[in-house]
Amino acid sequence: MASMQPPDPNPAPVPAVDLRISIQGSEPEIWRRLLLPETATVPQFHEAIQRAFGWQDRHLYGIRGVDRHGTPRIIVGPDEAVEDSGAEPASGVVLFELLDAAGPAPELFEYEYDFGDSWTHTVELVGPAWVPEGTISCLEGANRGPVEDSGGPDGYRNLANVLANRRHPEFHDAATWFEQVTGERASAFDAGAFDRDAVNRDLGRLSLQLWPQPVTAAERNAVLRPILWFLENAAGEGLELTKDGYLKPALVRRTLEELGWHDEIMGKGNREINAMDVLNLRQRLLDWKLLRKRNGRLLLGAMGKRGLAEPDALWDYLLDVIGAPQHDAVKLMTRLAAHWLVQGSAPSYSLRHEVVIAALEASGFVNRSGDPIPEEWVWDLDRKVRESMDCLQLTDVSPRFRLRKEEPTVGGLKFLLQLQARLGDR
Repeated sequence: MASMQPPDPNPAPVPAVDLRISIQGSEPEIWRRLLLPETATVPQFHEAIQRAFGWQDRHLYGIRGVDRHGTPRIIVGPDEAVEDSGAEPASGVVLFELLDAAGPAPELFEYEYDFGDSWTHTVELVGPAWVPEGTISCLEGANRGPVEDSGGPDGYRNLANVLANRRHPEFHDAATWFEQVTGERASAFDAGAFDRDAVNRDLGRLSLQLWPQPVTAAERNAVLRPILWFLENAAGEGLELTKDGYLKPALVRRTLEELGWHDEIMGKGNREINAMDVLNLRQRLLDWKLLRKRNGRLLLGAMGKRGLAEPDALWDYLLDVIGAPQHDAVKLMTRLAAHWLVQGSAPSYSLRHEVVIAALEASGFVNRSGDPIPEEWVWDLDRKVRESMDCLQLTDVSPRFRLRKEEPTVGGLKFLLQLQARLGDR
């Protein structure tokens, strides 16, 4: 069962380190100042840097320095990269081993990400600090993080200069590459941009991943809102359908209004065929046996009745049905979709199918004819998984207008983390 209890409004403070982290060779300097518990492991520290600078965690990383006892350390992660390197694995090493916050002299070490582009970060201890238990935060910083795979400081500096000048002869190629890699519009690129609030939202999501918290009743109800709303309206005598088996126009209109699923393009449609989010929700509730059809009406199924009375049981039931699809390919696509939502980032639309095909092929899926996996298979898999997840309010964005940069709510993130556990990703 999902753990439901009020969060601690005042978590106990724990010893922490105040670190200034800057990218060597960046002009102007790209830096962040982070507060982390001193018991954070090196892999957790690595993940904090990835979020704070906007890296995508696609490459190996390493740490070089002298620990608090004067011993030189070379640490590499992830652990499988250590073999035959002579370095020690990152797992199990904690920041407390590397830094003495009470020491008399400034301390620093180097963190390198992507041994090809060689993004070397200088990590300087500003001093000791205290943070609420299970939190990482950013105090300040400057400039956006570099673009992944842009060729190190010199390559990124050149890219930034080209994107800043639409008349540059390389602008078109650079802009096309930038948009494919990042999913962002090249016209909106700003090398000097830094949004501390956005960084802290990313670090807040990371903190929940590293130190999971129980789901509150309010978070649960917010995530389940579309489904609970439908079940509540189907209780009792049920919902009358049209002769073709669709919802009555008045209910379609009310569903769109009360769930906030209107948009300026589609308008206030009152037919299911013009309100695909409503159509999808009804069909999924039937597939999941939360609803059933009888004599031209939609009625609560046995699990629908239980879920309406026990939302905790409904939460666990949905984790089961979404996290244990019958087909392995759907399970893989669900794993990818959950990962992208947890990270708050997905491949650009133009690259998405390539990423999925590569994942399918790496997992042993093949076309029986021997031909490459067709793109239509990928779109069908993607659609099926999205239609399931769109029945939940995992983000603050309506299903139809979900963008590449999707930020789950706190409750949505907790659901996704539990879903990943069901999928075997944690």
